[in-house]
Order: sequence, then structure tokens, then C-alpha cells
Amino acid sequence: MNKPSYRTWGTDIDAEAIAQMEAAIGLPVAVGGALMPDAHVGYGLPIGGVLATENAVIPYGVGVDIACRMMMTIFDIPPSVLKSQHDLYVSAIEKNTRFGVGAEWRQPKSHDVMDENWNVSPVTREMKDKAHRQLGTSGSGNHFVEFGELTFDEEVLGISPGTYLALLSHSGSRGTGAQVADYYTKVAKKLHPELEGAARNLAWLDLDEDGAEYWVAMELMGKYASANHHVIHNAIVNFLGHPILKQIENHHNFAWREKHGGRNVVVHRKGATPAGKGVLGIIPGSMGTPGFLVEGLGNEESLSSTSHGAGRRMSRTAAKKKFTWKETKEFLLKQGVELLSAGLDEVPWAYKNINDVMAAQLDLARPLARFMPRLVKMAPAGERPED
Repeated sequence: MNKPSYRTWGTDIDAEAIAQMEAAIGLPVAVGGALMPDAHVGYGLPIGGVLATENAVIPYGVGVDIACRMMMTIFDIPPSVLKSQHDLYVSAIEKNTRFGVGAEWRQPKSHDVMDENWNVSPVTREMKDKAHRQLGTSGSGNHFVEFGELTFDEEVLGISPGTYLALLSHSGSRGTGAQVADYYTKVAKKLHPELEGAARNLAWLDLDEDGAEYWVAMELMGKYASANHHVIHNAIVNFLGHPILKQIENHHNFAWREKHGGRNVVVHRKGATPAGKGVLGIIPGSMGTPGFLVEGLGNEESLSSTSHGAGRRMSRTAAKKKFTWKETKEFLLKQGVELLSAGLDEVPWAYKNINDVMAAQLDLARPLARFMPRLVKMAPAGERPED
């Protein structure tokens, strides 16, 4: 059987990520793939990897933080308020979400997602109460909640040219999603003892068998991750009372049933953003560099996908050894960014140049607006990453 071909966007991609993609595309269930310009090594499928399979789902092809996503609220108010009412916006973030691996609320937040059927798998049934307590929290790693400036150069989405205050968040399905990923990966590995090396973490589940249960658990985690963002945004919107122009969200770390090349396939986007024609997405940079609101172009070569961020260019350990808070704070000050909390492993230089990444995928997504972070909060230093 011939190995399917796949295309790579960008050139700044580590050899380990490429090896992981090669292992993935060589699976007997693989029928296509693509590698995004933000790609770097991950567990199983590389982060920035896109893989199409036939009637099979790969838990580590979806990712540990199932349905990790971006959400943006655009306010009909100028960003100058971040300076004139500085303390109000600090409080808006600090009071309306929590960060850290075990972060949860003493008094759980309300959302319809908790009325869904959580008995779809033994994991979600067991984790429901914890998931409820964690609803509206932001986790750790590269997850954040931040205010910034969103600039439109022309009228887009019914929004006039200009610069607006925007709220941007990045987080996923918290501890429950991680437990779902772990449980079903173990099931898949037991079913495929023949897999070796890099392919070991790419064990799959047949959608007609064990994969059916994983699939409904994954979809529940998608609803939960979305609810998580909406709880945070709604709390901040209510706290501030500002009029809203638009809210946009998209997720990565998920699998979709789609049609490509005339055949029905399962598309895994591990750290890759859906970019079907006209589909809106958000591609962040780092705490001190811009991000972009984009519109997908529906490029079939990428299975209608684009990057989900700038992508790491060095490990967390390497970043903590190489950089200092002194130089980081000096850089952020020059960029006009205030950092409320974060770990040194999230400094801007740990990531690829977002402008290079965007330039490498102009045939995948069209930038509509530019977002510049101004007030950023991430998990404090020392927290174990969840991403």
C-alpha cells in the first residue's frame, strides 16, 4: 500500500515533528494530511499536524486538551480605556477566571452544558462534578485571557475601519478533557500492540467499535470547552457593561467528519485551525506579538486548515534556561504590554515569528484584522503546562 502524500507549509519545522508526521501518514488508516507552518513536536501527531483517516479516530491525533479553542469578544469602545480605567480591566480578568492546573470555583458556574448527557463514557460520568467546578477557568501552559487592540483597515463583518477594544481567551476542556484523552489512548494502544516507535502514540479506534464511545465523549468536550469560554466572556462582559460588536470562536485539537477528494474522512486537526472557505478563525502570536482574525480560503491541499498560532521554536525547559524576566519585561514594556502573570517558558522568543508563519500560509487564510495584546494574564510561573 502506497503512503499518502502530504504538503508542508513553512520551513522552520523541527525534525522530530516531521518524523511524527511521517509516522502518522504511514498508518494503514491514513488517507491524507498536511503540516502547518507553526508545527512542532507533540504527543502522537505533531502540533500543527492535520491527518485524514478512514473510519478511525486517533485520540492523540486529537490531542490531550480536547477542543482547546480561541474566543474573541469585540467591544464597541476604543482601547484607550485600558489606560484611563486600568484597574477596572485588571479586575475584570482577575475576578472572572482562575488559572492553574487544579483551578476551580468553590461555587460552580451555571451553563446548559452541564445538562448534557455526561454518562456517554465512564470518564465523563466520573469527572462531571469536577468539570462543573472547573467551568469558567483557564488552566495553565499557553492558555491566557487578555485585553488588546483589534485593528480593521477596511470594513469587515459589518465593522467599520478602526481600532477596537477586544477580549481574547485561549483554553480548552481542562482536566476532564485530559482524562478522556488518557483513557481512550490506553484503550487504543491495547488494541494495536503492533505499533512501534513514533507510531505507538498514534493508536486508533474504529468508529464502528470503541471509537464510537470516544467520539461522543470528544464531542461533549467540544461543547464543554466552548461553554468554558462563554462563561468567562459573559462574566467579563457583565462586569464591564460594554456594548458588543461581535463574538468569534474556533477550536483546534479536535476531529471532524468531512468530505475531501470525494470521500468521507475523519480530519484530525492537532493544533490546527479549521479554514473552510469563509470560515472565521483566530490565530494568536504570543504575549508580546500580534495575532490575527482570519477568514479561511478552503484550500483542499491543507484539508481546509491553517495554523493555530505562531508555534513553539524551543522547549519550555530551554526557554526557562535561556531567558530572564528582566529582558522579558523590558521587551514587553517597549511593546506596550502589561503582564499580570505567566511563566518564563511562555516568553515571546520561545515562539516562531508570527509574521513569518502568516506569510507562509497566505493561500490558507486571509487576515481580516490585527490584534495586539495589551493586558495579559496566564498561569503563574511554576504551573505544570496542560497544553
